[in-house]
Amino acid sequence: MRLFATRSACREFVKAGRIHTLAMRSGEPPVMHSAEEFTAEELHGGDPLRTSPLRKASLPMPNKQLTTINPLTEEVLATYSYMSDGEAAATVKASHDAFLQWRLRSLDERANVIADIAKALRARKEEFAQLMTDEVGKLIEDSRTEVELCASICDYTAKQGPVALADEERDVEGATGIVTHAPIGVVYGIQPWNFPAYQAIRYSIASLMAGNGVLLKHAESCTGSGLLLRDIYESAGLPKGLFGVLLITHDQSNDIVENDLVRAVTLTGSEAAGRTVAAKAGAALKKTVLELGSNDAYLVLDDADLELAVATCVKGRLFNNGQTCVNAKRFIVTKKNYEAFVSAYAEAFEAIRMGDPNADNTQLGPMVSKAQRDKLHEQVTKSVSQGSRLVVGGEVPDRTGWFYPATVLADVAPGQVAYEDELFGPAAAIIRAEDDEDAMRIANDSRYGLGGGIFSRDVQRARELATKYFDTGMIFINTFDVASPTLPFGGVKASGYGREHGPEGLKEFVNVKSIKIAATASA
Repeated sequence: MRLFATRSACREFVKAGRIHTLAMRSGEPPVMHSAEEFTAEELHGGDPLRTSPLRKASLPMPNKQLTTINPLTEEVLATYSYMSDGEAAATVKASHDAFLQWRLRSLDERANVIADIAKALRARKEEFAQLMTDEVGKLIEDSRTEVELCASICDYTAKQGPVALADEERDVEGATGIVTHAPIGVVYGIQPWNFPAYQAIRYSIASLMAGNGVLLKHAESCTGSGLLLRDIYESAGLPKGLFGVLLITHDQSNDIVENDLVRAVTLTGSEAAGRTVAAKAGAALKKTVLELGSNDAYLVLDDADLELAVATCVKGRLFNNGQTCVNAKRFIVTKKNYEAFVSAYAEAFEAIRMGDPNADNTQLGPMVSKAQRDKLHEQVTKSVSQGSRLVVGGEVPDRTGWFYPATVLADVAPGQVAYEDELFGPAAAIIRAEDDEDAMRIANDSRYGLGGGIFSRDVQRARELATKYFDTGMIFINTFDVASPTLPFGGVKASGYGREHGPEGLKEFVNVKSIKIAATASA
């Protein structure tokens, strides 16, 4: 779905003086956006949701429907009609109305429904996995693993939710103090395409456990997955309407953020999208949780097990076809190991089997869209022009499907795209460090801070580096992972704020109430 006019259309509006007029009305300078620029910005999965003078022109939509396309075949899978403003508002109200009853259910009652959702997910694992692979090109086994992760999140929440959210009594002089975790209302989630099931479940299950209503605006690429998740929730006993799926435009999404019945907003997406949503929600004094982009650094220190580091970093870069916020992306290797690491890493990448994501022997599937693939190629090409050394890959294959080969850039340095920005796809950036201390300095030399990793045989020292010096949200020592239901997930700096998973995530969208009861006077 493209919201903004093409470059040629923008020029026509300029000629007609309409952009200038609209800019004066909005008090903003005229800005021109092309459809190509818009798509590139939303590639990480969120929506730009930014205001533009063109918004107020009420331009006719060039496409009245949402469309999902198979990245392997480039063929249309399905089309879905957008909701009218009235239908979207009714979905919000239905969630709020259902919330008014859901909030009154006990923690154990909510937990029982969530436990049943886990069972329903496992019962429909193959169906859901196949749909995700068809919609976004994930390897079929990765899709199955994603559904199982989602079921595990439900298992954890059903077991630990009543414990984490239970009332607490505290000593207060001359009184009894109680801390209770009350639901806040309807939570609106704007989610990306790269994990069609997980991204939606990550925030929705915790919010439902807390007693909230939930709304989902999923990425266009995985519209079908969002609707299937709603059906699974309701089949497991979740009250109808409590979890609402919104098939809406970006402008309509702004209206949802402003809706008085919506009490909080969470977004996983681009840095630009996060800034816009945070500003809009902040203007309405609504809480936000943001999980944005990153260029996670994995440090290979002097004493690292090089064989383990190479194998793990290959997996960490290519998992989910390289389209994961917490993929390993920058590999910072001390000069002692640098040449050996580059050689072994490039050899492993060169052997990667690219092909049909449904085939058991495929190691790298297509990227989600042509725009995403072209954006990555542009970043790789520009990095090379800036001084990076292309070791493997870097050529767009001449074949059907939005494929990009496993690509290795070495000698990456400050000022280059591969050093500064997020490469959201199967392209690795290898950076030379003088020593361990320099490696940590380089790792922190980023505006992002979501995940990261350390390879060292001295685990205690690596732990100290992780706890005291690594300025990021999640750190993996001698391993790679995406998420665990028991551990908080989130970042710092331009990677966002707030946490999901674990007890911390369960309490993100609650009203922590303090209640003080006066002591009864003695008779």
